[in-house]
Amino acid sequence: MSRVFAYCRVSTTDQTIQNQSIEIKAAGFAIQVQRLIEESISGSVAAKERPGFTKLIDRMESGDILVVTKLDRLGRNAMDVRATVEQLASLGVRVHCLALGGVDLTSPAGKMTMQVIAAVAEFERDLLIERTQSGINRAKAAGKRLGRPSALNALERAAVVERLAVGINITELAREFKTTRQTIMRVREVALKTQKCL
Repeated sequence: MSRVFAYCRVSTTDQTIQNQSIEIKAAGFAIQVQRLIEESISGSVAAKERPGFTKLIDRMESGDILVVTKLDRLGRNAMDVRATVEQLASLGVRVHCLALGGVDLTSPAGKMTMQVIAAVAEFERDLLIERTQSGINRAKAAGKRLGRPSALNALERAAVVERLAVGINITELAREFKTTRQTIMRVREVALKTQKCL
């Protein structure tokens, strides 16, 4: 016989999970207390990073049912919801969402709903990539240097090159300039490439 679990989440400890529990019971799901997972955590946290949801996944088995009031209980955005539902389906867990009329997201009708969600997730991802690339291009056009700032300024880099030329080793220079060996090696590589280009 299938076990029925419920996952109720609120964003802050000031909010109450009681309304979600009442809604689930009103929909005809009798949830045993030990199978009602309650969590107070921001919706911006991915489902797989939520301690309560992770414990829930560990407890569920093939044939079990998970009930949620809304899709946003399952993830922070369409991509996260999709990944969460796919993970549950791969475990053989059926997911019922009350906001979608109690549809089982792993049923044919639910799969169609998930395809729409997948399309939205892909659209969200493409928009994010587009906005990121646009921001990078705008920053480059404005002459901004991208990436982490250099650990050494131009004068320090020149001093490192001079000391390397007289034979001081990398570890000693890293200590002297209070940086890493990798930074000193990068300065050396840039200096060697510049000499080759001259």
